[in-house]
Amino acid sequence: MRKIFIAISALFMIAANAQETVLPAKEQKGLLFIKNATIHVGNGKVIENGTIKIKDGKIEEVGANLPIPMDDVKVFDMKGKHVYPGLILPTSTLGLVEISSVRATQDSREIGDMNPNVRALVAYNTDSKVINTLRSNGVLLANVVPQGSFVAGSSSVVQLDAWNWEDAAYKTDAGIHVYMPSLMPRPSFGRFGGGGGGGPQAPQVDPVKEGLEKIEGLKSFFKEAKAYHAETAHEETNLKFEAVKGLFNKGQKLYVHANTVKQTLVALDFVKEFGFEVVLVGGSESYQVADLLKQNNVSVILQQPHSLPTGQDDDVDQPYKTAAALQKAGVLFAISDDDPQTRGRNLPFNAGTAAAYGLSKEEALAAISLNAAKIMGVADKTGSIEVGKDANIVVSEGDLLDMRTSNVTDAFIQGRKIDLTDKHKLLNEKYEQKYELKTKKGF
Repeated sequence: MRKIFIAISALFMIAANAQETVLPAKEQKGLLFIKNATIHVGNGKVIENGTIKIKDGKIEEVGANLPIPMDDVKVFDMKGKHVYPGLILPTSTLGLVEISSVRATQDSREIGDMNPNVRALVAYNTDSKVINTLRSNGVLLANVVPQGSFVAGSSSVVQLDAWNWEDAAYKTDAGIHVYMPSLMPRPSFGRFGGGGGGGPQAPQVDPVKEGLEKIEGLKSFFKEAKAYHAETAHEETNLKFEAVKGLFNKGQKLYVHANTVKQTLVALDFVKEFGFEVVLVGGSESYQVADLLKQNNVSVILQQPHSLPTGQDDDVDQPYKTAAALQKAGVLFAISDDDPQTRGRNLPFNAGTAAAYGLSKEEALAAISLNAAKIMGVADKTGSIEVGKDANIVVSEGDLLDMRTSNVTDAFIQGRKIDLTDKHKLLNEKYEQKYELKTKKGF
């Protein structure tokens, strides 16, 4: 009987070890030092052999040769390693979509075209297995964005070490997302050719006219919302109007998902007509109108740099060069990773590609840290390793932007040292043991 009990206990222990049980770290209290590191501040500066002093989750001092007290304080010696600000994924369905091919795990959109009152944050699932895989590559914050066919709702910034969505919330409902109609005619190939409707008897729809009508409808909506908020009292509360109040008082930004020049020019109308702060999401042709974007103070999120160019006559490597063109024009921009396969994990490597095509390494780092924080409206709290900000910090043995050498060994969110265990690492360890790969040469 005793042998049976031991065997059952062993089975339970194996099962427990096979599960991914990663709990949020406890609040950081007292003093903590990170020393002997090459510190990439995030604003273009690099400090060799630097030290970071952290107290109660906030950065108190940053510099070379800072004194460290002999008292009972935590000290992490990062000699030979590189320290970076926690990376920010500026557009993501993280926590909203678990498995894209399984409908029951998707909660990223609502039906209908006009849903400004939908809040992506309340659907955010902190137990998603995808989250920890991003942390292992240095991504510590993300902007969780709703999807839709036109006005999708509001996005919120979350930190990636939390018990629930309330705990994760870093900046709530800071942006309203509009998915711009294509404004491009599509050829009709007849009944069975696709792209042209249901046959010769089907009504012919002009996508340009239809798109412009939707945009005019949205402008009418904003005019009505403005009049609604000009009133001191309301007989009834209009949830859709209430949801966009921040656009008029600069508490929110209008994120316009658009790639072509035509779509971008329409997005600029919202700046001129309503004075909104606009962020262009996608922006594959933004380099063609970079001067206009700069003049109108429009920011850009390059959603997927690892892609083919939008225009047939564009250089095949144009998506890699667009970041440098925006940098040269003085446009505030960030880089994202919208690939449905990588789910944000390749964010630092997308920035690394931009560094190979015209940006400096520190400019590329800013595009996924400080620039992203500025666009998200959280630069006062994160995005760089500066005094007064949250201690959101990543430590790598190699260059964080180079997938050949990047190896994230430690990460801190608000000073809390987080567990970097993830599903990928557990599976890797499982099969290394199964096939005894660690004992073989070359592994």
